[in-house]
Amino acid sequence: MMTTSWREKVAIVTGGSRGIGRHIALKLAESGMKVAVNYRGNQERAQETEQLIRERGAECLLIPSDVSDIPKAQSLIDAVLEHWGRIDVLVNNAGIARDTLLLRMKDEDWTDVIQTDLTSVFACTRAAIKPMMKQRFGRIVNIASIAGMLGNAGQANYAAAKAGVIGFTRSVAREMASRNITANVVAPGLIDTDLTQHMSQDAFQALVKQVPLGRAGRPEEVADAVWYLVQADYVTGQTLVIDGGLVMD
Repeated sequence: MMTTSWREKVAIVTGGSRGIGRHIALKLAESGMKVAVNYRGNQERAQETEQLIRERGAECLLIPSDVSDIPKAQSLIDAVLEHWGRIDVLVNNAGIARDTLLLRMKDEDWTDVIQTDLTSVFACTRAAIKPMMKQRFGRIVNIASIAGMLGNAGQANYAAAKAGVIGFTRSVAREMASRNITANVVAPGLIDTDLTQHMSQDAFQALVKQVPLGRAGRPEEVADAVWYLVQADYVTGQTLVIDGGLVMD
């Protein structure tokens, strides 16, 4: 681990207003970093996250933007640079799911998921590495899913996007290593979030039974994994799986 002082560092978390993204933003704020929270539509939840960050003694900047749109992703990065003058940590967390069997999948089910879950990662990363290269320091952590490793019925679009994130991250890691910029992936499994709370109890428990550790993960545990990769100086191009042993099994 580096002995980096994080208090002068700046982090961006896309999709950071709720769920896993919120917990990542709070974890980074606890280090003293300034945190820019990107969100697409739910201003109330974003303001709740802002308040929680400020309660931890950290600065926060809320930026509403649809990062699936490449120019808007660039504008997000530009806004943070204008406000704080640097970017040290980028966590690409924004994502959606449009689950349905392939034969029933509409064109927009495919394109919306690819744009949000994969193209946004490309767009935000491409924009952020420019200031990181000048600083000769950067940490990029992309949130994927075990669906990108295993595939999953009804998730051809989501699995393709998340597998793309893993391959993209490895390429970035190779390109940026000489500039002291690391790029890694966190791949969660079954995590107890707003999405799982909409499932029936029977369906949720059926999934839990497949997990060797016998429970769903918590968003805080995903945030802990992100924080590890942010701190790690000798880890790049890796996929850290947070799934209670599901992929192993």
